[in-house]
Amino acid sequence: EVQLMESGGGSAQTGGSLTLSCVYSEYTECTHDIAWYRQAPGKEREFVAFILRYNGTEYADSVEGRFTCSRDDAKNTVYLHMNALEPEDEAMYYCKTFSCDFWGQGTQVTVSS
Repeated sequence: EVQLMESGGGSAQTGGSLTLSCVYSEYTECTHDIAWYRQAPGKEREFVAFILRYNGTEYADSVEGRFTCSRDDAKNTVYLHMNALEPEDEAMYYCKTFSCDFWGQGTQVTVSS
C-alpha cells in the first residue's frame, strides 16, 4: 500500500507564497502520476493540479499561472508551489496517486487578506 504525506501548509497573506510537499512511500506505477486536490469548508473537494511521470503537468483554471508542480523522485517527493495566493485558495490540500486511490492526510493552507 502506498502512503502519502503532505507538509508545508500554514498561513500566508494574500499575494504570498507557500510550497507544499507530498512524500510518497515508494516509487511504483501508482506514484508515477501525482495529483493535488483541495477542499474548503462547506465545499466539495476539487482538483488543483497533477504532475506526470515525465513532468507533464495540468492545472485547474483557478490556479493556472499561479501554481506550479514539480517533483524530485530521488526524494520521493512532489511539490506544489503556490504563488499569488488568494483568500479563495484557503483549503485543506491533499495529494493523491492519480491512477490509484491512495490519499494523504492533508495539510491546511490559510490565506489572510
